[in-house]
Amino acid sequence: MRGDELERAQADEQGGAAQQLADEVDRDSAEAGLDLLHTHRFDLVVTDYKMGGMDGIAFIAHLRERSPGTPVILLSGFVEPLGLDERTTGADAVLAKCANEAVSLVRTVHRLLTRRPVRKPVRKETGAKVALARNVG
Repeated sequence: MRGDELERAQADEQGGAAQQLADEVDRDSAEAGLDLLHTHRFDLVVTDYKMGGMDGIAFIAHLRERSPGTPVILLSGFVEPLGLDERTTGADAVLAKCANEAVSLVRTVHRLLTRRPVRKPVRKETGAKVALARNVG
């Protein structure tokens, strides 16, 4: 097998495993997705805003606690009405569901995986204020 054929075979194998995990999470809840973080390592997570059990922002906050360096893309049909952006959601990228969604998603995945942003974990406001008060006073 030539080098390019081997690379394609490996990509197909990895793609199949990734699709199987995606199907497993898609059938379950956001909590099931978070549980997978205990048993699997993900290079990137794509999530929706509207899910059963918790919304995408809560999901991202939990994900950041368990896996702070994992890039996250939030997809939503409510980006503009709810004012969703990277700052308000904790995601590395926020994409609106639209006709060009697939193209935008592929470009964003490529950007995030080739240029890993340094992400700070979502801080807990009360804990941060207490720590700041102790340092100041």
